[in-house]
Amino acid sequence: MIGKEQWDWNPGRKIITDLGKWKEEYGYMEEPAVSPDGEKVAAVIKTPEEEFGVCVNGEIWESTFDKICYLQYTPDNRLTATVSDVGEWTVAVDGETWENRYDYMWNLHISADGSRIIAAAQKEGKYLAVNNDVPWENEFMFMTDLSVSADGMHTSGVVQVVPFSEGDIHTFRKGCYTTAVDGRTWENNFMNVWEPEFSPDGKHVAAQIRKSNYEYSIAVDGQAWNNFFGCVWKPRFSPGGDSVSAPVRVGGAWMLARDGEIIWNKKFVQLWHHAYSPDMQHIAAIVAPKFGKWTVAVDGKAWKPCVDEYVTDMVFSPRHNRVACIGKDNGRYYVMTDGKKWDEDFDMAWKPAFSHDGEHLAVKVEKNRHYTYIVDGKILRESYDMLWEPVFSPDGTKLLIRGITRVSGQKEQYFREVISLNQI
Repeated sequence: MIGKEQWDWNPGRKIITDLGKWKEEYGYMEEPAVSPDGEKVAAVIKTPEEEFGVCVNGEIWESTFDKICYLQYTPDNRLTATVSDVGEWTVAVDGETWENRYDYMWNLHISADGSRIIAAAQKEGKYLAVNNDVPWENEFMFMTDLSVSADGMHTSGVVQVVPFSEGDIHTFRKGCYTTAVDGRTWENNFMNVWEPEFSPDGKHVAAQIRKSNYEYSIAVDGQAWNNFFGCVWKPRFSPGGDSVSAPVRVGGAWMLARDGEIIWNKKFVQLWHHAYSPDMQHIAAIVAPKFGKWTVAVDGKAWKPCVDEYVTDMVFSPRHNRVACIGKDNGRYYVMTDGKKWDEDFDMAWKPAFSHDGEHLAVKVEKNRHYTYIVDGKILRESYDMLWEPVFSPDGTKLLIRGITRVSGQKEQYFREVISLNQI
């Protein structure tokens, strides 16, 4: 795999292709996807034979298909999608299809290094996961919430293992669902199971479970915590993998628990989407200290700035334990970081991105139907007709811009540009 260090970080703009010509030539073109390094842009197009193909930097894949979905680049800059070939579904990578075929495939996952591609599949009424064209040995009558370990080697999903007819609440209450890991089920069944989560080393899985109408908890490798709660949200393993934490509802309020015991004594109206700092010393979560007021809490202490609609896309920096998120207040979007809300407001804002050293923060934003970046509170002077998320150089001194500008009528130039942060 070629890392960011090998990308072209020389300052300047490179025009890759004119997407306007693609629309002129093919008539039909779906929203484009761009490679992480910005060197490639691709889109689904329709051929004169009414088949679907993929155009990459102006060149068409040799293979065409009945339908193409989930077109996206892997972290190592390969192009992948689920495709229907004569009514059967499979995965295509840079135009080459997997050998196995299914009635349908969806929920495409890609490992962090790009080496593994995983999808959910259905064949002859049975459900399973497929990892790099290798299907689970066991199939199930139902599967949802496909999840993948960090290295992509292991997969899990919520599966139904006991059949029951519509309205058969007695069988349902006995427990008909469990988690399958690499196709093998946990020993215990539950009324419901949600959102399996792998440990960092991929050896363990935790999930939300419901034991009865009013008893919720977390199960780790099929074993439920000793304590049950009024409700729970998605669990997280500590970065070391030695414990599991989750938001839990106790007495009408939300708190944070670890291995079944409360660790944040502070009560919130809501608490979810918690995350660990890279050094494992801190936990942050999206919280509502009061009804209709949203912010972030770090180690149980809420930030003072709040927004009235919601908070989303909370992230820790790779270093220095900084936290950033997006907040919506009175119909406007704001960047919030380290307990402060930036002054500028936007029509829309996307997930914040920290530089590797944690010193800089960039966010893609929209205002008046144009897109740009705000970096460390400063707005980039130029705006664009389309823009992808910002990428910092490994040393944190430059920013990669991947965008589209419309010029001279029908021209829609896709470009990659590297700028120094001191240009902003």
